[in-house]
Amino acid sequence: MGTKAQHDPAYRRLCKLLREWRLQADLTQRELARKLKRPHSFVYKTETGNRRIDPVEMVRWCKACGFDPSEAIMRVAGK
Repeated sequence: MGTKAQHDPAYRRLCKLLREWRLQADLTQRELARKLKRPHSFVYKTETGNRRIDPVEMVRWCKACGFDPSEAIMRVAGK
């Protein structure tokens, strides 16, 4: 049986980057959740890898943190 996707090294890197982008934007989890119109638990669970993030949510996350989504995708891809 294969490794779960959320445990894949690339996905763990994404979770770490999501947290870094939020911190660089000087946002708490609650502040980001408000900007995204989501519950606080959405941000927490996403950053810890307990909840998958889809591409549309990732774009919104990046924009809320002031990051260019295309640049973010390149960083996640390790380029």
